[in-house]
Amino acid sequence: MLRVEEVQSVEFSSALISKFDEIVSRYPEGRSKSALLPILHEVQAVYGWLSSAAMDKVAEYLNIQPIEVYEVATFYTMFFLKPQGKYVLEVCRTGPCCLVGAEKIMDYIGQKLGVKEGEVTADGLFSYRGVECLAACGYAPVLQIGPEYTFYENLTPESVDQLIENLKNK
Repeated sequence: MLRVEEVQSVEFSSALISKFDEIVSRYPEGRSKSALLPILHEVQAVYGWLSSAAMDKVAEYLNIQPIEVYEVATFYTMFFLKPQGKYVLEVCRTGPCCLVGAEKIMDYIGQKLGVKEGEVTADGLFSYRGVECLAACGYAPVLQIGPEYTFYENLTPESVDQLIENLKNK
Protein backbone atom coordinates (compact mmCIF):
# COMPACT_ATOMS: atom_id res chain seq x y z
CA MET A 1 0.00 0.00 0.00
CA LEU A 2 1.30 3.45 -0.86
CA ARG A 3 1.25 6.00 1.94
CA VAL A 4 0.58 9.43 0.52
CA GLU A 5 -0.54 12.77 1.79
CA GLU A 6 -2.90 14.99 -0.20
CA VAL A 7 -1.56 15.61 -3.68
CA GLN A 8 -2.79 17.82 -6.49
CA SER A 9 -2.96 15.04 -9.08
CA VAL A 10 -3.06 11.27 -9.10
CA GLU A 11 -2.13 8.89 -11.89
CA PHE A 12 -3.42 5.36 -11.48
CA SER A 13 -1.11 2.55 -12.57
CA SER A 14 -1.92 0.49 -15.63
CA ALA A 15 -2.47 -2.49 -13.33
CA LEU A 16 -5.05 -0.55 -11.33
CA ILE A 17 -6.78 0.67 -14.50
CA SER A 18 -6.93 -2.97 -15.65
CA LYS A 19 -8.67 -3.85 -12.38
CA PHE A 20 -11.11 -1.00 -12.96
CA ASP A 21 -11.80 -2.27 -16.48
CA GLU A 22 -12.51 -5.76 -15.17
CA ILE A 23 -14.84 -4.39 -12.49
CA VAL A 24 -16.74 -2.23 -14.99
CA SER A 25 -17.13 -5.26 -17.30
CA ARG A 26 -19.33 -6.90 -14.64
CA TYR A 27 -22.09 -4.35 -15.21
CA PRO A 28 -24.41 -3.71 -18.16
CA GLU A 29 -23.26 -1.26 -20.80
CA GLY A 30 -23.99 2.31 -19.80
CA ARG A 31 -24.06 1.40 -16.11
CA SER A 32 -20.39 1.93 -15.27
CA LYS A 33 -21.32 4.05 -12.23
CA SER A 34 -22.41 0.76 -10.64
CA ALA A 35 -18.70 -0.06 -10.35
CA LEU A 36 -18.04 2.91 -8.07
CA LEU A 37 -17.97 1.07 -4.73
CA PRO A 38 -15.56 -1.70 -5.78
CA ILE A 39 -13.35 0.81 -7.59
CA LEU A 40 -13.16 2.99 -4.47
CA HIS A 41 -12.17 -0.10 -2.48
CA GLU A 42 -9.36 -0.76 -4.97
CA VAL A 43 -8.12 2.83 -4.77
CA GLN A 44 -8.17 2.76 -0.97
CA ALA A 45 -6.30 -0.55 -0.96
CA VAL A 46 -3.49 1.06 -2.97
CA TYR A 47 -3.31 4.48 -1.28
CA GLY A 48 -4.69 3.74 2.20
CA TRP A 49 -7.34 6.45 1.91
CA LEU A 50 -9.34 8.44 -0.65
CA SER A 51 -7.85 11.85 -1.37
CA SER A 52 -9.84 14.44 -3.30
CA ALA A 53 -7.42 14.01 -6.20
CA ALA A 54 -7.97 10.24 -6.23
CA MET A 55 -11.75 10.64 -6.09
CA ASP A 56 -11.59 13.16 -8.95
CA LYS A 57 -9.59 10.66 -11.00
CA VAL A 58 -12.18 7.94 -10.30
CA ALA A 59 -14.92 10.32 -11.47
CA GLU A 60 -12.94 11.00 -14.63
CA TYR A 61 -12.47 7.27 -15.26
CA LEU A 62 -16.19 6.53 -14.78
CA ASN A 63 -17.23 9.65 -16.69
CA ILE A 64 -19.32 10.95 -13.79
CA GLN A 65 -19.24 14.15 -11.78
CA PRO A 66 -16.79 14.32 -8.84
CA ILE A 67 -19.69 15.11 -6.48
CA GLU A 68 -21.15 11.68 -7.30
CA VAL A 69 -17.97 10.06 -6.00
CA TYR A 70 -17.81 12.34 -2.93
CA GLU A 71 -21.42 11.50 -2.04
CA VAL A 72 -20.61 7.80 -1.92
CA ALA A 73 -17.24 8.13 -0.20
CA THR A 74 -18.64 10.35 2.54
CA PHE A 75 -21.69 8.16 3.12
CA TYR A 76 -19.94 4.83 3.76
CA THR A 77 -17.77 4.61 6.86
CA MET A 78 -15.45 2.03 5.33
CA PHE A 79 -13.87 4.75 3.21
CA PHE A 80 -11.20 6.93 4.79
CA LEU A 81 -11.09 10.57 3.73
CA LYS A 82 -7.78 11.30 5.41
CA PRO A 83 -4.62 9.24 5.97
CA GLN A 84 -4.94 6.42 8.49
CA GLY A 85 -2.49 4.18 10.28
CA LYS A 86 -1.36 0.97 8.66
CA TYR A 87 -3.63 -0.75 11.19
CA VAL A 88 -7.00 0.85 11.91
CA LEU A 89 -8.48 -0.53 15.12
CA GLU A 90 -12.26 -0.22 14.78
CA VAL A 91 -14.04 -0.68 18.09
CA CYS A 92 -17.76 -1.41 18.20
CA ARG A 93 -19.40 1.36 20.21
CA THR A 94 -23.04 0.37 20.12
CA GLY A 95 -25.10 -0.31 23.24
CA PRO A 96 -24.26 -3.94 23.96
CA CYS A 97 -20.52 -3.39 23.59
CA CYS A 98 -20.63 -0.21 25.66
CA LEU A 99 -22.46 -2.04 28.43
CA VAL A 100 -19.45 -4.33 28.83
CA GLY A 101 -16.68 -1.75 28.48
CA ALA A 102 -16.16 -0.71 24.85
CA GLU A 103 -15.79 2.95 25.80
CA LYS A 104 -13.18 2.04 28.40
CA ILE A 105 -11.34 -0.03 25.77
CA MET A 106 -11.39 2.92 23.38
CA ASP A 107 -10.01 5.20 26.09
CA TYR A 108 -7.35 2.60 26.86
CA ILE A 109 -6.34 2.29 23.20
CA GLY A 110 -6.02 6.08 22.97
CA GLN A 111 -3.81 6.18 26.06
CA LYS A 112 -1.76 3.20 24.92
CA LEU A 113 -1.15 4.65 21.45
CA GLY A 114 -0.84 8.26 22.61
CA VAL A 115 -3.34 9.56 20.05
CA LYS A 116 -6.95 10.65 19.96
CA GLU A 117 -9.64 8.85 17.99
CA GLY A 118 -9.01 9.39 14.27
CA GLU A 119 -5.37 10.45 14.69
CA VAL A 120 -2.37 8.45 13.44
CA THR A 121 0.54 7.41 15.65
CA ALA A 122 3.89 9.06 14.92
CA ASP A 123 5.25 5.81 13.45
CA GLY A 124 2.28 5.61 11.06
CA LEU A 125 1.28 2.17 12.32
CA PHE A 126 -1.96 2.81 14.18
CA SER A 127 -5.17 4.76 14.29
CA TYR A 128 -8.44 3.84 15.94
CA ARG A 129 -12.07 4.80 15.79
CA GLY A 130 -15.46 3.78 17.04
CA VAL A 131 -17.78 2.10 14.56
CA GLU A 132 -21.32 0.87 14.49
CA CYS A 133 -22.39 -2.68 15.29
CA LEU A 134 -19.94 -5.42 14.36
CA ALA A 135 -22.58 -8.11 15.00
CA ALA A 136 -20.64 -9.88 17.74
CA CYS A 137 -22.64 -8.80 20.80
CA GLY A 138 -22.11 -12.13 22.55
CA TYR A 139 -18.35 -11.58 22.51
CA ALA A 140 -18.28 -7.89 23.41
CA PRO A 141 -16.36 -5.71 23.56
CA VAL A 142 -15.01 -6.33 20.05
CA LEU A 143 -12.87 -4.65 17.45
CA GLN A 144 -11.93 -5.34 13.87
CA ILE A 145 -8.83 -4.50 11.87
CA GLY A 146 -9.08 -4.00 8.13
CA PRO A 147 -8.60 -4.48 5.33
CA GLU A 148 -8.92 -8.21 6.11
CA TYR A 149 -11.36 -7.34 8.90
CA THR A 150 -9.99 -9.71 11.47
CA PHE A 151 -12.12 -9.68 14.64
CA TYR A 152 -10.85 -9.59 18.22
CA GLU A 153 -13.39 -10.39 20.91
CA ASN A 154 -13.81 -10.19 24.70
CA LEU A 155 -11.31 -7.35 24.82
CA THR A 156 -9.44 -6.43 27.98
CA PRO A 157 -6.57 -4.00 28.46
CA GLU A 158 -4.23 -7.01 28.52
CA SER A 159 -5.56 -8.44 25.25
CA VAL A 160 -5.30 -4.99 23.64
CA ASP A 161 -1.65 -4.76 24.79
CA GLN A 162 -0.94 -8.16 23.24
CA LEU A 163 -2.72 -7.26 20.01
CA ILE A 164 -0.77 -4.02 19.62
CA GLU A 165 2.53 -5.76 20.31
CA ASN A 166 1.74 -8.49 17.78
CA LEU A 167 0.91 -5.89 15.13
CA LYS A 168 4.10 -3.93 15.88
CA ASN A 169 6.13 -7.11 15.38
CA LYS A 170 4.55 -8.05 12.03
